[in-house]
Amino acid sequence: MKPVVVLSKCLEFAPCRYNGAMIPDRFVRQLEPHVIFLPVCPEVEIGWGVPRGSVRIISENGELYLLQPATGMDLSEKMRRFSNRLLASMDEVDGFILKNRSPSCGIKDVKHFPKVDAEIPLGKGAGFFAGEVLERFPGLAIEDEGRLNHPKIRDHFLTNLFTLARFRETKKTNRRETLVRFHATHKLLLMAYNQKIMRLL
Repeated sequence: MKPVVVLSKCLEFAPCRYNGAMIPDRFVRQLEPHVIFLPVCPEVEIGWGVPRGSVRIISENGELYLLQPATGMDLSEKMRRFSNRLLASMDEVDGFILKNRSPSCGIKDVKHFPKVDAEIPLGKGAGFFAGEVLERFPGLAIEDEGRLNHPKIRDHFLTNLFTLARFRETKKTNRRETLVRFHATHKLLLMAYNQKIMRLL
């Protein structure tokens, strides 16, 4: 049993960054033999070439837009349709490793601007694709490659990822004894995270 992990394709898999680069990542290389990676580049998937002009997220009247400053092109709906279609098709997925600061894949550190030519951002949040991931899969192991350099965050991510994968396999059996075995095996782990929830489970 290997966890299924959706990965930003520019991390170790393809030179598909906006500038045509591929980003080396030691953790992704180390993890690859132990998981099933599903690499994806949302920006390429909606038809952008490589290299391509930069984009930014604009926050206006409570709505978010994905715009290309050089052309004024609005790619918001294309990205939303792609994200919804792809994520709706994922019956078996345990986690995501996404590119930090990316307007499509960043999970929390993407600059949101008040207008397309603004120099100062309003704040930071999720990218377009990552926002859909967080909304659809709030309980999964979701991190960006930058945060995974922190040992405690990386340890929590791996614990979450492999436990979720084992639970997904447990559910497939639809057998009470398999569920009991899962809880017996993971009792101390669950207790370490939250004794009250462990007893409830």
